[in-house]
Amino acid sequence: MKIQIKIYINGKRSILEVKEGTVLKEILTNLDSSLLDKYAGAWSEDRFVDFYETINKEGEYYLIQFDDPRALPAMWHTTSHIMAQAVKRLYNVNLAIGPSIEEGFYYDMEKDEPFTDEDLSAISREMERIIESNYEIEHSMIPKEEAKNLFSDNKFKLELVNEIEDDSVSIYKQDEFFDLCRGPHLLSTGKVKAFKLLSVSGSYWRGDEIRESLQRIYGISYPDNKTLDEYLYRYEEAKKRDHRKLGKSLDLFKIYEDTGPGLVLWHPKGTIIREIISNYWREEHIKRGYQLVTTPHIAKADLWKKTGHFEYYREKMYIFEIDGVEYVVKPMNCPNHILIYKNKIRSYRDLPIRLAELGTVYRNERSGVLHGMLRVRGFTIDDGHIFCREDQVSSEIGDSVDFAFDIIKTFGYENFVVQLSVRDPEHKEQYAGSDKEWENAEASLIKALYERGIEYIKEEGEAVFYGPKIDISMKDILGRKWQGPTIQFDFNLPRRLGLTYIGEDGKEHMIYMIHRALLGSMERFVGGLIEHYNGNFPAWLAPIHIRILTVTDEGNEFAEEIHKKLSEEGLRTELDLRNEQLSKKIRDAETEKIPYMFIIGRREVKSGTLSVRHHQEGDIGSFKLEEITSRLKEEIKQRR
Repeated sequence: MKIQIKIYINGKRSILEVKEGTVLKEILTNLDSSLLDKYAGAWSEDRFVDFYETINKEGEYYLIQFDDPRALPAMWHTTSHIMAQAVKRLYNVNLAIGPSIEEGFYYDMEKDEPFTDEDLSAISREMERIIESNYEIEHSMIPKEEAKNLFSDNKFKLELVNEIEDDSVSIYKQDEFFDLCRGPHLLSTGKVKAFKLLSVSGSYWRGDEIRESLQRIYGISYPDNKTLDEYLYRYEEAKKRDHRKLGKSLDLFKIYEDTGPGLVLWHPKGTIIREIISNYWREEHIKRGYQLVTTPHIAKADLWKKTGHFEYYREKMYIFEIDGVEYVVKPMNCPNHILIYKNKIRSYRDLPIRLAELGTVYRNERSGVLHGMLRVRGFTIDDGHIFCREDQVSSEIGDSVDFAFDIIKTFGYENFVVQLSVRDPEHKEQYAGSDKEWENAEASLIKALYERGIEYIKEEGEAVFYGPKIDISMKDILGRKWQGPTIQFDFNLPRRLGLTYIGEDGKEHMIYMIHRALLGSMERFVGGLIEHYNGNFPAWLAPIHIRILTVTDEGNEFAEEIHKKLSEEGLRTELDLRNEQLSKKIRDAETEKIPYMFIIGRREVKSGTLSVRHHQEGDIGSFKLEEITSRLKEEIKQRR
């Protein structure tokens, strides 16, 4: 059977009649075989496909060059196979999985001895030989039973094969190396032009700490050395900014073995930052018509059974008994906010009702995924829930989007990525809520973004079953994405728990419920801020605004007087009266990233002025106390 496809090459369209079941590689070879060297693959139906894509229906295929960001995951995946091939040639290992990730790739493998830096160098040299050999990468579909025989000596691959429901299995092969893989890949190993192995870490098979311990090698690759070098600069800079290192050196927080993994203890300076953010958050919510609530850390398991969380979320919950009754340490705040809403009969005149809480929750995350403040077991969510009428949905979503971007910009993030997750139009039956509710909700999300000129990526089928949502990722100064605000409809809980209001007609109507978290997790948000600012917090967020440094003991009395006056003005100050060289005191203050240093020597005592030094800028001049105090307070007021 013949089908029609359209192939786009640099904007030019070719319409072809091809036999159903033909592979894209064959079609392009007949059209112009040089295309296979110039392009990495094709873009079709919002996904990258390699040249082994089988054409079974009409469609459009846009050829993608190697330096196109959409082609990079295929390059990374191919490089992970090259690395695995090199490792297999050099060591006795059992390969597990090796996917591409957001930036780069990794491969998990079982090996008796840990990989060393010398091993990584040897692997890199072997990878270079494999790339130079330019082995063709071939794809085939083989019967499931044949795949079992092929991987009979690899328990990890065998486990995966046994879980495949289809009768055939996808295999990619290059020279002697073959792997269980769905792709996509480049056409040959020589297409990878520049790579670097980055690090080794421990992992568990399938992320489960009770399963086999594995070693994970991370790497990165690009179409040219220039792009690789740019990435490696950002990578090294990111290591310097690691919030775990800065958190320790700036004495902001620590995770203690005695307390347990994934549980953050905020030290005094870290708590100051947390409280500044919390106070700002509370002020802004009150200003925007939210009512603040506080709910307990535990609740009866029956509540979570009513909401459905107990059934679907149980493995993440901490469950215990009190007087024979089952309780849960709360993993989210929604059910308690719903109870507050349901506390009394609500009229259409009462709506919208906006409830918000900085609520601490606990989730039983696997130890293998815990990571500093970014992935923890105990964390505080800035949860907000809006209960409104259908005619209020559009304005509430618009206000929530404005609020989200005000917060992003206040904390110094200037770039972002917005994702709109909607339901799969082909499988509407999988989702809670009526067509009318979904259409209204999706339209309100799109309208809010469109009216504000916000570009977004629409992801069909990515919505959770209970409602569509907007996810905003913030890009830091290095271009890395951090999870940010989420605005999420919920058509499930109002039905399960009977959330209604009395309408103007005197009848009960189902409420529209909107979840929104603007900071997300306080721990993750602060961890991101530490790395975004490299610990150099703007004055309004800095734990200490000023450190007063004396040159000699002669300045101590004047320094204490200045310290007292600054404290009375609400400025956070420290005194350094140590019997040390001024250069050391300055160096220590710079290391601790104190925004301002007031230096007091014999001249300053005599003139009643202050020599002022700014972190990273150096000396900025001599000031009267009132002058520099006014300047600093204005800086803090403007949140700079």
